[in-house]
Amino acid sequence: MEKPLFALSLGLAGLLIAPGTGHTQPQCAAHQTVADQLATQFGEAKRSMGLASNATVMELYASSDTGTWTMTITLPDGMTCLVAAGDNFETVPVQLRAKGDPA
Repeated sequence: MEKPLFALSLGLAGLLIAPGTGHTQPQCAAHQTVADQLATQFGEAKRSMGLASNATVMELYASSDTGTWTMTITLPDGMTCLVAAGDNFETVPVQLRAKGDPA
């Protein structure tokens, strides 16, 4: 589990500093400002979050009504940056197997 999480955090860091991606700088603001704008402009609410090994917090915001989604990371200094966004968001139910003897 640690290797995929480490790879994900490296990938997110790479997205933030990658040149030539259409943005000259990552779009960052105070966490509450970002959350408020996602709610107001897109109807998105926080759906999940996780802590990366480099002390950044990843959050996924999404709207069930519009299907839009936005992934953010919050840096240790409190600034929240947009990492990716898209549409056609859907919640996928998790099928958990029962533990132990099925009998």
